[in-house]
Amino acid sequence: MKIVITDSDHDSFAAERAVTDPAGADLVLTQGRTADELVANAEGADGIVVQYAQITAEVMDRLPSLRAIGRYGVGVDSVDVDAATARGIAVCNVPDYGTESVSDHAIAMALTAARGIARLDRGIRAGAFDLVAVRPLFQTHGRVFGVIGMGLIGTATARKAAGLGYEVIGYDVAAPVGEPSYHGVTSVSLDELLERSQVVSMHTPLTQQTRGMIGAPELARMRSDAILVNTSRGGVVDTAALVDALRDRTILGAAIDVHDVEPVPVGHPLMEFDSVVLTPHLAWYSEESYVELKHRTVENVVEVCADRAPRNIVNPEVLGAPGRNATCAPATATTGA
Repeated sequence: MKIVITDSDHDSFAAERAVTDPAGADLVLTQGRTADELVANAEGADGIVVQYAQITAEVMDRLPSLRAIGRYGVGVDSVDVDAATARGIAVCNVPDYGTESVSDHAIAMALTAARGIARLDRGIRAGAFDLVAVRPLFQTHGRVFGVIGMGLIGTATARKAAGLGYEVIGYDVAAPVGEPSYHGVTSVSLDELLERSQVVSMHTPLTQQTRGMIGAPELARMRSDAILVNTSRGGVVDTAALVDALRDRTILGAAIDVHDVEPVPVGHPLMEFDSVVLTPHLAWYSEESYVELKHRTVENVVEVCADRAPRNIVNPEVLGAPGRNATCAPATATTGA
């Protein structure tokens, strides 16, 4: 069984080896992003694990032994899932890791932006010692915190926001129309959430339905004292529209962890605003979630290649199907890096 990590910026792979070594799998660490690099590096692989690289139909067709694709994370927008399904290749993710870490970060970013913490810190370092730049400030009690996407992370964020004294409301495309609550949170329409909330926190996957779901019309509906927080996917927010809204002071500020271009280029327009807090796509990270993510991502791939059902699979219809490879390649005795 050969499993190739196609690309990763992690500093250790002990958690992965704790899975592959007992299984007798050959774990190979490579770094490639282009189709040619991916194919050359993953030749003969039964499974691949990907962080950032785009796994297209072309890549799959050039890897005839491939049976499983595991992605480090929740989203699988970097993998052509339809193409994988058509070829009998399992696509696996880890949808429920990092719930506490991401929701912690969303709350921290919301409070940092709402209280002007980053701006005040920069002011002190520049010799200023006053709060003029961040007035007016408000307490959390009585303010409205809107959560878009009431899955595991959104629900955890709602729970923590309520504990701080916010009135919490939520919107989810799956919420039954007319139901007063969803997953224990007051359920409202998207328009009502945007119009009422002083904090709007994004917790949706990136799909065709959610791509650009917060654009110019939605930002125009938001309050002038509102802060937009995004710890989900960069593509769910129209960045150009957000920049325009900040310049026009349509909204008060933003706190953004995920970006449509990563790494964020120096001089990006969002960097010109003191009312914007930026972090480098790390909301998922804690020591606990880091190990869990790595272990479970590889575990899913090993399970598929061992002809067992993995804990997490995006396209379960491929399990038990004939597929293009009935069995995995024999396990090897060595482990590459």
